[in-house]
Amino acid sequence: MFVPCGESAPDLAGFTLLMPAVSVGNVGQLAMDLIISTLSMSKIGYFYTDCLVPMVGNNPYATAEGNSTELSINAEVYSLPSRKLVALQLRSIFIKYKSKPFCEKLLSWVKSSGCARVIVLSSSHSYQRNDLQLRSTPFRYLLTPSMQRSVQNKIKSLNWQEMEKSRCIPEIDDSEFCIRIPGGGITKTLYDESCSQEIQMAVLLKFVSEGDNIPDALGLAEHLNEWLQIINHLAMTPQHLPHGGKYQVLGDYSLAVVFPRHFFDLFSVLYPEHLLQTQLLNILDKKTYIRERIRKLPSP
Repeated sequence: MFVPCGESAPDLAGFTLLMPAVSVGNVGQLAMDLIISTLSMSKIGYFYTDCLVPMVGNNPYATAEGNSTELSINAEVYSLPSRKLVALQLRSIFIKYKSKPFCEKLLSWVKSSGCARVIVLSSSHSYQRNDLQLRSTPFRYLLTPSMQRSVQNKIKSLNWQEMEKSRCIPEIDDSEFCIRIPGGGITKTLYDESCSQEIQMAVLLKFVSEGDNIPDALGLAEHLNEWLQIINHLAMTPQHLPHGGKYQVLGDYSLAVVFPRHFFDLFSVLYPEHLLQTQLLNILDKKTYIRERIRKLPSP
């Protein structure tokens, strides 16, 4: 499943694997992009799998013309040996009925490569929250039993909230209670499989809605950073996003993150001002054209 870039597979014994779930708002994937770009992680290989929809694109972390033409595919692996971190980035959706086989193959690779633990970044539908969840932080975590034994004290010191159990079938009042992650993609499958195989896994997720999810990704990355301390904080919070892609913040987030270049193409929050003005004029022109067409329609 894993194909190294070099002639031999890298030694990942004792590494922490960071990976996203393909979930609502693509928050985990966006957060992984921020982490890989900020830490300048190096690509060490990719996953050859028939479980994901095939795709190919330009290098999402290009910093110059020299590496902008490098190709990227649907599942690539990056590493930072100095921090003992390895990152799996997923850029495609799962083929129907293939998500469970993918999880099984992935966890098999985790065990064979000697990774110490797995951290999954995910999200869940905000509209599916219960009353208690609506009144509290939007972040939740899950730990497998083997992970609890090693990090429970650290997690408690952060005052994080564990994902609550809810009715397995919400519409039935006497339904049993279980862990539900609506919109979480493979998150629940990975968690359940890791519990049964005694793999150390943590799930960090945020309740979100579809839309501009870059702020959600920043929040999730900062939430992870409270635990791992892998990204530095800014000395001050600038009011505007500077050009160049470095050390940018949104809202209350103060991580010194390096945005990958493709973030500038996603939503207008990162568009240069002249593009915003052009886009706004186009929208106004279309609205004027539609109003004129409606005005000329014959009366009923």
